[in-house]
Amino acid sequence: MSFPLLTATAAVPAIGAIVTAAVPAARRSAAKWLALLFSLATLVLAVVVGVRFDPGGDRYQLTESHAWIADFGVRYELGVDGIGVALIGLTALLIPFVILAGWHDADPEETGSKRWRPTQGFFALILMVEAMVVLSFEATDVFLFYILFEAMLIPMYFLIGGFGDRAHAGSDEKAAAQRSYAAVKFLLYNLVGGLIMLAAVIGLYVVAGNFSLQEIAAARASGELNMATNTERLLFLGFFFAFAVKAPLWPLHTWLPNAMGEATAPVAVLITAVVDKVGTFAMLRFCLGLFPEASKWATPAILVLALISIVYGALLAVGQRDIKRLIAYASISHFGFIIMGIFAMTSQGQSGATLYMVNHGISTAALMLVAGFLISRRGSRLIADFGGVQKVAPVLAGTFLVGSLATLSLPGLAPFVSEFLVLVGTFARYPVIGIIATFGIVLAALYTLVLYQRTMTGPVKLEVAKMPDLRVRELVVVAPLIALLIFLGVYPKPVTDLVNPAVGHTLSDVQKKDPKPEVEAAK
Repeated sequence: MSFPLLTATAAVPAIGAIVTAAVPAARRSAAKWLALLFSLATLVLAVVVGVRFDPGGDRYQLTESHAWIADFGVRYELGVDGIGVALIGLTALLIPFVILAGWHDADPEETGSKRWRPTQGFFALILMVEAMVVLSFEATDVFLFYILFEAMLIPMYFLIGGFGDRAHAGSDEKAAAQRSYAAVKFLLYNLVGGLIMLAAVIGLYVVAGNFSLQEIAAARASGELNMATNTERLLFLGFFFAFAVKAPLWPLHTWLPNAMGEATAPVAVLITAVVDKVGTFAMLRFCLGLFPEASKWATPAILVLALISIVYGALLAVGQRDIKRLIAYASISHFGFIIMGIFAMTSQGQSGATLYMVNHGISTAALMLVAGFLISRRGSRLIADFGGVQKVAPVLAGTFLVGSLATLSLPGLAPFVSEFLVLVGTFARYPVIGIIATFGIVLAALYTLVLYQRTMTGPVKLEVAKMPDLRVRELVVVAPLIALLIFLGVYPKPVTDLVNPAVGHTLSDVQKKDPKPEVEAAK
């Protein structure tokens, strides 16, 4: 029996969460180092998964399959394609930086918390989220995926509501009330989506007789399983609704600005750079894989919703006064690009969408974590409370600038390649949608450059005159992310080579080919 590598990659952070939570109350420092070591061990296993995966091999590799609830056809079934490998790598890469960035976010002397062992709880919850997200990228049993999809809401709820941002303009009571509101809103939105998905999961079992993604897809391809048109469309909508909430897609997005605004910066990164990727990943794996005809039927409406997300998110980002809420609305715009690329049904669009998931995770993590360092120094999230920071903290300002430029997809930085591929892939099949979507790029330049200008340039405000520059721990967090943005902006081939074969399989599921150019090249 071969070593269960995929199980181990998810089990290590889960074990780390238990061990970290069990550390005695007085050993907070030990809990932090344990959490960091377990996250680094997970990163090593994720690298091994990437090395062991053969992009030119079978669609799903490193597979594991064991009986679980045999009476209902539920199995513990795992397997990864290139898209899953890329997102596992992204998750495992970001968690150590999240832990380092939040090193003091749950210390009682910093937060005034009277909870028992808040530091241990904070880092244990982060590791538990990592375990569930990694396993969700590996699950090929629909029921197993659903359990993970819902279970990850629990630790996220406590991270948002229990360890909120301390840089709040109101009183402690008001801050606590807003954190509670944001956490409950996050939970309710995602629970409603999950309940609708549960009904669709049950319906899928009634129709297919099992929960195995690979078996259902094979049965559909061979003609052994024929779904009635209306049944397939209803099941698709049940799955898509849950994934659109998680992604988030307009008009199901409203929980995200509240959650990111009230969470600490590392938890905000966990939300938008890690957890939300499960929604867009699931659209590719489950919506297109299980319901190809319904996916094509719903494509026009979904592209319109994605386009609204792009423009609406960018417009609201322009008008924000809160730094973290601005980044949240920018992420809504970016998720619109990702979903547009997925449903453009072209190889460039879907490759770009997958690459966008990775690049958005890195760029948003870089910008949000630097913004968190900035906010913690000033004690305020309001843009108007800053000014002239580049004169007193040039390294902080420089990293903030690179993160901002990555957010607007500047050529030479990683998000540019993915956004370009999404637009090219969309324009090839839906030129009007592609043209309108470019307006989001113009708005991105506006909100990011204005943000930098208002916070970093101009006269030095009295409250930031003695602001310290980035410390060693903070540089260790930010520098690798900046280096990755530059590397993948210049040389994205390692990721595209990994995901392109999986994209080819997805397009084959929906029986779509790239449209031929209207003008043939001269011979």
